[in-house]
Amino acid sequence: MSVAPSAPSSDASTSSAAARSSAPTAAELLAFVRRTAADSELVASLPLDPEGRTWVRLQGPGGSEAWLIGWPPGTGTGWHDHAESVGAFLTAAGTLKENSLAARLPTDGWKTLELSDDVDRERELTTGEGRAFGRNHVHEVLNESTTEHAVSVHAYYPPLPQIRRYSRTGDVLRLESVERPEDWQ
Repeated sequence: MSVAPSAPSSDASTSSAAARSSAPTAAELLAFVRRTAADSELVASLPLDPEGRTWVRLQGPGGSEAWLIGWPPGTGTGWHDHAESVGAFLTAAGTLKENSLAARLPTDGWKTLELSDDVDRERELTTGEGRAFGRNHVHEVLNESTTEHAVSVHAYYPPLPQIRRYSRTGDVLRLESVERPEDWQ
């Protein structure tokens, strides 16, 4: 069975264009996390646990997903990406380290990749420092302090459809699992 395409109605194309124009960009998400991290009362209200990360969901701009996250000393995310979401994060207190890959990886059809020597990037993000990133950005975020908590603000659009988790040994990156929102409930 084939279906002939039809021209969209004026209402449909107007609402579709409005939805596209209202989607926050990575730069707008970075501006949001910067403003939110500057709210010292909000940052101080996050309960901190000495054993594990804590988090509070926030109201992000334009339907984005946003989080305030507490990082005990020595914790991290492991290697992961945010699939088709763009995002931003900023350190609101303490220091975080981001290790990332400066290469686009294929999104499907592989389990193991050998990385070239020039793809690793490392950033230290102290209080007030952050970054925006595009789709399929592979990274890990760490609090390498042995004594101090860190707190950060994160925002993603569209809300996270999935997170792919990876393991890394030397130059070998291996896809370990794919998580979906229902896995986080």
